[in-house]
Amino acid sequence: MDVELRHAKIVTVIDRLGSISKAALQLSLPQSSLTAQLRRIERAVGGDLFVRTRVGVVPTALGDRLIPMLADLVQQADLVIAEAAAHSADVFRFGNAEWTPPSLRSALKAALPVGEVQTETLSPAAAVEAVCRGALNAAMVPGVALDASAEAAELSLARTVIVREPIWLALPQGHPLTGRLVLGTSQLGSLNWVRYTRDHWFHPIEKHLFATFDHPDPEVLHYVDRHHEAMNWVRDADAAALTTPTGATRDVCLVPISGSGSSEMLLVWRSDTVPRDIQRRLVHTVRRYYCEYARTIPRYWSWITEHPEEFTELRNVLPRRAA
Repeated sequence: MDVELRHAKIVTVIDRLGSISKAALQLSLPQSSLTAQLRRIERAVGGDLFVRTRVGVVPTALGDRLIPMLADLVQQADLVIAEAAAHSADVFRFGNAEWTPPSLRSALKAALPVGEVQTETLSPAAAVEAVCRGALNAAMVPGVALDASAEAAELSLARTVIVREPIWLALPQGHPLTGRLVLGTSQLGSLNWVRYTRDHWFHPIEKHLFATFDHPDPEVLHYVDRHHEAMNWVRDADAAALTTPTGATRDVCLVPISGSGSSEMLLVWRSDTVPRDIQRRLVHTVRRYYCEYARTIPRYWSWITEHPEEFTELRNVLPRRAA
């Protein structure tokens, strides 16, 4: 393992506080995770950097030599980050999974005190990685993608739930089931399905729901790697697909599924690069934008306002009568 900047920060925080438990608290990491990271760092440098005592930890002889160098590395990196931030403070880069509506950029630009907003559509894993390395200021990703990222866990990315989206059924226009208010899983086994490839973030969610069907192995017409590709198959091949409501297109019909669960959509950012005022504005803007977009999806907005208990994160942007 190469020694990286984040490793230098870990060592210097432990040295400054003289305690692994206090350092874990400041870094927002579980103590076990910080201890494991320290062990990997020590293996990389060839020996122990600290020795435990009754009152905390103190540097070893190797630590006395290396810790000042690591502290200097952190200081120099902070200067670089400050200089870069001063140069690009007017540009806010936002990532989104699957696709990015053009109106989202306009909403962010109107709400954030920045000169320019750049948006990018990329896979959830790529979005998380881009936030980790600073290529994006923030991104909205499904929770399953963040849970699978070891780098995000190490950096302890800041996160908040924007919404918990229900899993619904997409059907072609005119299908007999589109007239139902809510479907049970027992009614889904006989459909012809479009499903998601194994490397798509929605696959584990879909797999879990399929396991609840009375017939868990129905016919699959095609495997896709995008929600909108799935919707094309629903429209053109008389197929069915599971989706979040915002993953559907307007030329298909959506029907709620009883007990189908939900998918967390998270906003993630590095707390050391996004000021608190920007964080607050960003979270509020994305939630408000989500509601505005939900209004354009047949059946979905009425579902949200009729079931506010399922959308607690949106309570500050929902109509008062539904809150």
